[in-house]
Amino acid sequence: MTLKTIPPSRPGVAEGSSKVWAGALAMRIHFYAAVLVGPFLLIAALSGALYALTPQLEKAIYANELSASTGGPAVPLAAQIDAARAHLGTNQMPAAVRPGTDGTTTRVMFIDPALGESETRAIFVDPGTAAVKGDMTAYGTSGSLPVHTWIGQLHRNLHLGETGRIYSELAASWLWVIALGGVILWVQRWKRKPRAKGNLYPDKTTKGRAGTASLHASAGIWLAAGFFFLSATGLTWSAFAGANVTNLRAAVGWSTPALTTDLNTRTLGTGAGHEEHTDHAEHTAAEHAEYIAGQQAVAPPEGFDAALAAARAEGIDGVKTEIKPPATDGKTWTVAEIDRSWPTQVDAVAIDPGTMAVSDKVLFSDYPFAAKLARWGIDAHMGVLFGLANQIILAAIALGLAAMIIWGYIMWIKRRPTLNRPALNPPGKPAAFGRAPNRGALRRTPPVAALALITATAAVGYFLPLLGISLLAFLLIDTTAGYLHHRRTAAANNL
Repeated sequence: MTLKTIPPSRPGVAEGSSKVWAGALAMRIHFYAAVLVGPFLLIAALSGALYALTPQLEKAIYANELSASTGGPAVPLAAQIDAARAHLGTNQMPAAVRPGTDGTTTRVMFIDPALGESETRAIFVDPGTAAVKGDMTAYGTSGSLPVHTWIGQLHRNLHLGETGRIYSELAASWLWVIALGGVILWVQRWKRKPRAKGNLYPDKTTKGRAGTASLHASAGIWLAAGFFFLSATGLTWSAFAGANVTNLRAAVGWSTPALTTDLNTRTLGTGAGHEEHTDHAEHTAAEHAEYIAGQQAVAPPEGFDAALAAARAEGIDGVKTEIKPPATDGKTWTVAEIDRSWPTQVDAVAIDPGTMAVSDKVLFSDYPFAAKLARWGIDAHMGVLFGLANQIILAAIALGLAAMIIWGYIMWIKRRPTLNRPALNPPGKPAAFGRAPNRGALRRTPPVAALALITATAAVGYFLPLLGISLLAFLLIDTTAGYLHHRRTAAANNL
């Protein structure tokens, strides 16, 4: 017996019509990607929503350590540093100091070989009395405290280190693909029924799978821009795609300028070199050893006050600043603004320790526009750009993504064959899950469109390696399953 030809999905529409192949292809990609990557996205969404709200949680838990108990003028930074050193029982100089302002404590941050990479030991000192108020581990350039760090690492790598970063990169790589497929399907849904009900807001008159689809479609179109944003900014932290993004930015001159801190290379105003200001510390293990060995002679406590004064005179006027001493002879002090809210204040200067004169300066206003966009995008992804409003929007998008995934799985389950649909459910073989959309969409794609699609997919897969590898795996599995199904069907028809 010969196999019957599968009719077009919509009566009266030609096989080569874009209404058939584009929608069918978008449906199949959207379905398979969402079903297979959905668990990764769900974890990323829920942990991301929690991460977005951690600043308030951190302030509540660590209120004593973060808040200065006295007002009045601050004592010199040197006195605060001496108090922190006495607390630790060490002569070691701090790796960085963040002066307290507006009722907050000063953070005196020390390198501790017992801590992990990107971690420092932060001593919290009341700037009015030099009394020590706390001693905790801080992480990265953001200075995240333990609770914030734990939630951040859950979101970033499930506490599995570099191996765990694959999960977050896989989720970020596929999120925009799933969102794009959903937008294409929404547009076709709108063309079939151009009305607001069920497309722009849920149709409450429908029940079952159609009602869930109404929720899924109407919420998804409003959240799509947020999904694209989270995917694009999330990939900047990824291991493989992130490296490609960095290389691309460097190749086209979009990298973030960085200070020249080597006194042998004086390039005032040029911002030689590049530094991507992300949520990672700037000292490697080798630099730790070098720093501890050389700091005593080049970074006396009084130098922190002098460096801050020099920076203020040069226009570094941000409320939140960080002062870093030179690691060894031949290096500079650095004083940088660290307020990444709006308007962004991340100006920085390098200061010659011998003369306390500015040797290099980098201003945010001089950043390439693409570098400014990268800075704003990263800060918005972290929820710090617009404060509480930014956090609420992030949490809403993340929870919306979680809801979209759950609704998607519900639709898949409700799509399964049931006993009252015997043509789809042979007796004695009840289905646990729904059917996948029919194969063959790519075969119905016009040759020119198919070639363009394959070329674009290969390019994107190369730039986003985990997306490319997982897509190839999906295709191989799907092709194998299709071939086996075809053989079983042919064998059954020939009986």
